Amino acid sequence: MGRVGSLEVGDKTVTTPALMPVVNPHYGAPDLSEAEIAITNAYIIYTGDSYDRAVKEGVHEIVGEGTDDGGAFEGVVVTDSGSYQMSVYGDDEIDVSNREILKFQREIDTDVATPLDVPTPPGASHQTAEDDLETTLRRVREAVELYEGYEDENEENVPALNAPVQGALYDDLRERAGRETYETGGDIYPVGAVVPLMTDYRFGELIDVIVASKRGLGADAPVHLFGAGHPMVFALAAALGCDLFDSAAYALYAEKDRYLTPEGTLHTDDLNELPCGCPVCRGRSADELTFDELAQHNLNVSFAEIRRVREATRAGNLLELVEQRCHGHPHLLNGLRRLGAHAEEIERYDPVTKSSFFYLGNPHRPEVVRHNRRVERFEVGEEAVVTAGKAGGRDCFLLRPPFGPSPPEILETYPLNAETPHKPDYTAIESALEGVENLVSANPGATFTLEHPGWEHPKIDELRDAGVQVEVFG
Repeated sequence: MGRVGSLEVGDKTVTTPALMPVVNPHYGAPDLSEAEIAITNAYIIYTGDSYDRAVKEGVHEIVGEGTDDGGAFEGVVVTDSGSYQMSVYGDDEIDVSNREILKFQREIDTDVATPLDVPTPPGASHQTAEDDLETTLRRVREAVELYEGYEDENEENVPALNAPVQGALYDDLRERAGRETYETGGDIYPVGAVVPLMTDYRFGELIDVIVASKRGLGADAPVHLFGAGHPMVFALAAALGCDLFDSAAYALYAEKDRYLTPEGTLHTDDLNELPCGCPVCRGRSADELTFDELAQHNLNVSFAEIRRVREATRAGNLLELVEQRCHGHPHLLNGLRRLGAHAEEIERYDPVTKSSFFYLGNPHRPEVVRHNRRVERFEVGEEAVVTAGKAGGRDCFLLRPPFGPSPPEILETYPLNAETPHKPDYTAIESALEGVENLVSANPGATFTLEHPGWEHPKIDELRDAGVQVEVFG
């Protein structure tokens, strides 16, 4: 479901997937020379010392303090509304209304404004999540109405609008939120309240939330995964169709002497040498890094991973990158396995043709799912042989796990030209045998023989019970 796109906001264009560095006005801005888009918090500005300057000079000046010349940031600026503070401190501590914060965001010339949505924590009841969602939807509609009113009056500097998708862990609410926010005509759709899932490494549930939200949204909806700032999750989220990520992690991790890599997090005290080749790390040792330098390294490696994700998407091998990243952490591996529950849905978005790929042990890849579902299209005579060996001049189907039966004539075509291990594992064998089951079910009048090299799997007995003759070759 990953895609490389161009997000147009006013007269500015952002190549997606894109990383939005979080700029906290209280701490100054990082080096944004590589950023096309950045995000800051309108509520912090509204209640802080930067208020007068933001109204007078605009939010781009505040965000741009970290640029080479210290001038205004020329990219897209997104402003959050205070929803995060609400989730941490409670709505009683947020002394601003939805309409007030929306008007303020326009006043400081933000490019993308955010209504005061209600983030619902993962452990909330369905009723609480539904009530919070009703409030969020009402505020999104209020925001659309307010900004459309400005446009009807030919007012200048009307921001684009975030339409947050809430709903906690409930698929029905997330799908509904996606559908109803999309119908409002918002511009960008942040999937919110997922930081606790990532903080607690609950990547399986994160997958479910993203897929349910995407199910309600239109295919052209730009999706922002709110709070996804660690580079090890970018590939996985991008493969599910997320287009924007915001990172405060580069600074938050640096405060705790944490050194980000695409595979996980290291502590600087445990490093004898720096494994990164970015300008900060070259020729340096870990104990030499200042906070600002460590934060910059963390941001550098995050931008590099975003570039890697985009290039993998263009090349058609994003899923290989996903598998590499997910095998670097057991909880990410849980997320990868959860993809299997959504394989049919993901397959509908996956390109039908690509270059060959490396099979790394995930039988739920869209290419495999698609092939094993389509084996019923093959023409079968009265007697058919399915062999995991050689054709040997016979009229037969070849079995090359994880793929189900295939005519020999198409083995060099995509996706059957994938590089696979010589000795298949249990899940690959299971996937191939599911393809055999599909072929047998689609041809009830044919007699089948299955030849295999001594595989042990209960599906072989099930095929035998269904009338398939099973032979083992040495």
